[in-house]
This record gives sequence, C-alpha cells and structure tokens, in this order.
Amino acid sequence: MLTVLTIAGFDPSSGAGVTADLMVFAAHGLFGTSCITSLTVQSTVGVRASSAVPTELVRDTLDCLQSDLPAAGIKIGMLATAANVEAVAGFLEGLRVRGSRVPVVLDPVLRSSSGRDLLDAEGVRVMRDRLLPIVDWVTPNLEELGTLAGRIVMQKEDLPAAARDLQAIGRGLNVVATGGHLIPPDDLLVRTGGEMDWLPGEQIVSRSTHGTGCAFSSALLSRLVLGDSGLAAAMMAKRYVAEAIRTAEPMGKGIGPVNHLWPLREE
Repeated sequence: MLTVLTIAGFDPSSGAGVTADLMVFAAHGLFGTSCITSLTVQSTVGVRASSAVPTELVRDTLDCLQSDLPAAGIKIGMLATAANVEAVAGFLEGLRVRGSRVPVVLDPVLRSSSGRDLLDAEGVRVMRDRLLPIVDWVTPNLEELGTLAGRIVMQKEDLPAAARDLQAIGRGLNVVATGGHLIPPDDLLVRTGGEMDWLPGEQIVSRSTHGTGCAFSSALLSRLVLGDSGLAAAMMAKRYVAEAIRTAEPMGKGIGPVNHLWPLREE
C-alpha cells in the first residue's frame, strides 16, 4: 500500500483538514500520514478559533515521518503562519536535494468558508516566493487565485489570465482553478506545457459542501500517485467531489461535510 502525506490543519468536525484528507486517501486505497499545522475550534457552523502548531514541531513531524514512512505524494493545505510555510518549503527542498521526487499538490487555504483569515499577508508572500515555485500542482478557488495572482477574479472569463499569471510563478506548475462558486461550477486546468482544459461541472443543490477544496486536492494527489495523467487525475478528482456532495447526508446545524468515503460504501 502506497503512503501519502497531508500537511494541513485539524478540523475537529472532520469536514476538512487532515481528518478529511485521511478519509479521501483511504477511499482511494492509500495509506495516509499527517502533519498538523494548526488546531482549530470549528463545527459545521464555522471556525471559532485557531492556534498554530509551533514551527519546530512541524519540522520534527515531517522529518520523523520521512525517516520511517516516506510519502509517495504530498498534499499541502492550511499552513497558518509564514514560519510554517517556510518550514514546509525547506522540507520539500531537502527532499529534492536527496533525490526524492514525488508529486506535491498545494491547496492554498487562505480563508475559511465562514470568512476567517487562516494565513496572514506575510504568509501569503512566503507562499508565493518560496512554496509555489517548488510544488507541482496548485488548486485555488476564485478568491485564492485572485490573491495569489494579484488580480480580481470574479467570473469564468477572469480565470485563464489569472491562472497563467499564477503558473508563471512556478517551474513546471500545473494550475487547477476550481470554480465551485460559478454557475455552472466549471474548473480550469492549465498544464505545464500551456494546454488549457475546461472541466465541466454540474450544479448540485446541497448544504453538505464543507471540505470540497480539501477533498478535491487530496483526490487529485491520490489519482496522480495511482498513475493517472494530469488531465485524467483532475477529471477523476472532480467526479469524486461531485459524488461526495451528491451522496452526503445532512449533518450538523450548518454547512455539513461531503461524503468522503462514498467509494468504499459503493463497494
């Protein structure tokens, strides 16, 4: 069984963050390990508070896992502080110095769906300068794409130019701009060679949509690790999220989680 690593925050309601990522990995037949970057107080109603994990503990966790359970792929989510962004960038650079080349997918979590900032301006700057140039994939939503690309992104027509600007920051960076807030919710994939593909979406009416960004990026990584091409991996990840929304049962008083484990229940 292949091992994959998630570096992200902890959501005690298991809708997003490492707890959700681990379910996505399991649903794809992969063994998941995790490095927690932030502890949050949240539920389906929203995020009440968060506390970043000390950077030294993040570094030690990554080194400890790598020495015993080296990952065949890495997903990065909420990092919480500029220091943690630096630590993760340093870890990835160290892997490549040692000759380890595995797919890395960055889900640039900048703000919670309830509107709480999860990474400050300095953290965003370090993400642009240090992290984006060394990851393989980035999966921003419209707001995150606009922030990272330095553009206003509000509608479908804004995505191509912003995605290309973001791609220019990295070296061989694939961009999937997720259009969950568009009608219809089409995603845009811009591959390293410049190929641009629209991934058509379907509007699914549901209040169980918490964690869709985490689910998409983790499913994308899973498909890449399992050997899919970039386009096939993005298409399969989008299908996975659509079915996770479609098959979710309402939970909690607010925006409930998607059904991360739907492939296992089908089997």
